[in-house]
Order: sequence, then C-alpha cells, then structure tokens
Amino acid sequence: MATSTATNSLLKSVFGALRTLLHLTAAVQFTYGIYYDYTYVEFPNSTDTNSKLIHHPFGGKFKYLTFLDAIIQALYYIVSLANDFVGTNELVPKRPPAIRRFKDWLMATLAFPVALNVGVTFWTLYAIDRELVFPKVLDPVFPSWLNHVLHTNIVVFIVLEMFTSYRAYPNRSKGLTGLGIFMGSYLVWIHIIKHYSNVWVYPVLEVLQLPQRIVFFVAVLGFTFALYLLGEFVNNIVWAKEVKLSQRKSK
Repeated sequence: MATSTATNSLLKSVFGALRTLLHLTAAVQFTYGIYYDYTYVEFPNSTDTNSKLIHHPFGGKFKYLTFLDAIIQALYYIVSLANDFVGTNELVPKRPPAIRRFKDWLMATLAFPVALNVGVTFWTLYAIDRELVFPKVLDPVFPSWLNHVLHTNIVVFIVLEMFTSYRAYPNRSKGLTGLGIFMGSYLVWIHIIKHYSNVWVYPVLEVLQLPQRIVFFVAVLGFTFALYLLGEFVNNIVWAKEVKLSQRKSK
C-alpha cells in the first residue's frame, strides 16, 4: 500500500512538472511570436506601387484576429504558469482562488474556441487559395516559423492543454455571451478599419459581395460558437469523473 501511494505521488509530481513545462514553453513561444511580429514584420502597404498586397497601416497588427488570438494565448499560458505556482491545479478545489477561476474562464470562453477558429479557418482558406488569406508577397517578410507559431502551434498547444488540465466550464449562456461579445466586437472593428482605410483586413473579403460577406460572417460566428460547444463536450468526456464531482459539490 505504501509503495502504491509513493508511486502515485511520484507520477503526480512528474505529471505536474510536465504540465508546468507545457505552460512555460507555450508562454515563451507565443510571447516571443507577438514581439517578433509586432517589431520586425512589416507588411507592404497599399501605397507601395510594386506591392501585390492591398494593405493599409490603419489599425496596425491589432486588426488581425491571428495577432489578437496570439495575445489571448500568451495571456492564458502566463496565467496558467502563475496558477501552477500561486494558485491550484487540484482537480475540483473546494474554494478555487481567483487566478484559477480566471484561468478556467479564459480557456473555455476564448483561448480554446478562438485558437481553433484561427487555425482551422486559416489553413482551410490557405488550402483553397492562399492568396485569400496569406498572399505569397508576405513570404519574404513573414517567416515560416512564425506562421506555424501563430496558426499551427496555437491549435497543438490548446489541444494538449485540454487533455492535461481540467477546467470548470462556466454556465453555457455566460460562456457563449463572453465569446459572442469578443467576436462581435471584432466584426465591428474590421468594419471600422474598412471605413477609414477602404481596405478589408483579409483579401477573401475583397472578392465577396455583400450577401456573400453576410453569409461568411454568420458562418464564422456559428463555427466559433460550435467550437465552444466542442470544447465543453471534449472537457466533459475527458474529465467525466471530475465534471460529475464538481456538479455534486455545486448542489
């Protein structure tokens, strides 16, 4: 019995260390990706006569959902790393500290659905016609490693996080409301950018007529909400025992 307890304790410690390493690796790479993108990547402007890319400096990097998502991911893993040391990773804590509650909310409401939205949407459009989302003119200024950090690794790490850390999902209506406010605000933001710069943030919007753009926006919102529900579903399957225990404690 003592041997079994010692083995379980050792495995728990090793798993905890690996989880912390995951959070540290993700926090460093996404923070550096943001820094490199913001500091060194300069897109050709629409005023450049030799540029094939229709781009306007209004809004800077903050007009791209990819960049905003990278900020969300960096914030999430920094919070997760802090929670590893000053919060708690207890599966179902009786009184979770504020940092743990914020971590769980951020993962469920923004980090998971937005990461998958960015990754899946980007690579789907890239496979159809890369000029719709990542024109070849960007290749000299946007390195391949950064492309994968911002469009591939966000998905890889958030899926690993889903399977290595349990989180208590918020009330579904509250979670979807938070996600809806974020996505709705972003859609308003890209229309503000269009108004002041006369350029759509993404080339794909340039080739769509108004009815098609409406369908596109509705589809993106619907897809993002579906990803929230997917995250909740996967969490309930992977952490079924913990979800049931949490539900019993909340009654």
